[in-house]
Amino acid sequence: MQKRLYKIEKGKKIDGVCGGIAEYFDIDPTVIRLAWIIFSCCGGSGIVAYLIAAIIMPRKSDII
Repeated sequence: MQKRLYKIEKGKKIDGVCGGIAEYFDIDPTVIRLAWIIFSCCGGSGIVAYLIAAIIMPRKSDII
């Protein structure tokens, strides 16, 4: 089975990007969310990266 990167619907906080990344790497979504917050505080580039990921990543419901 091929792994796919997508945004999640269940358990999302903003748009499901961090939850989708956590599911892809099989780790806790809280770790990804904390890393994203730290990344955003260091220059603000995390916000831009999140917006790009939210636009580019498909939803899980669109794939299945």
